[in-house]
Amino acid sequence: MKPFIAPLALCLALAGCGGPKPLTLPGEPVDRAATCAVVAAAEARTAAKDVQAALPLDAQGRIVHFALLAASAGGSFEAGTANAVNARMKALQDEVTSGKWQALAQPCRDAFPAAWNAEPELPKRPLDAQLACEQLAEFMANALGGDRSAAPEVARYRTLRRTLNDRLAPALRARVGGGFEAQQAAGRKALAAAAQLGSPVAVLDRCLTRFG
Repeated sequence: MKPFIAPLALCLALAGCGGPKPLTLPGEPVDRAATCAVVAAAEARTAAKDVQAALPLDAQGRIVHFALLAASAGGSFEAGTANAVNARMKALQDEVTSGKWQALAQPCRDAFPAAWNAEPELPKRPLDAQLACEQLAEFMANALGGDRSAAPEVARYRTLRRTLNDRLAPALRARVGGGFEAQQAAGRKALAAAAQLGSPVAVLDRCLTRFG
């Protein structure tokens, strides 16, 4: 699976100050997700006591989550869509943060409720849970890998991914066969399902508790 690297340096640098321009939440899926990612970054930066410090991990995870959600809307993760959200975040950041971005906070919560679910539950079936955790751990390790402040968590996610990859291999072969394409397709579907469980950091906390 092609990795998605979120532009965290861009997101975390946002000052989050509002401006006079009224804003509306776009209807187009990529622009909607990108706008909400920028809004989430602005909210987190505004709430931070030290504007120079790295944002808390859960805030970073929420920013990344919007690209994951947009890319998973069809039931199978599409890296191209996630990267399109990435690009649109760069294009929209000035427009959003110079306007009345605060008015978009609730519409973003309504449009992407999973991004604010801090009490997720893992799938009941063991293989489904393992696949979701393994794929999400890989995605988040890639997305946060460029941020030094997240290095301990990234290391834990990568370890979890390796552990689960070995553990679930026999059951995955039994379900979809040993073919590379079939297993990749199963992984993309599992990542899309993981996106809907809740905030990625909270989901991975559950994964680490259960499988770590």
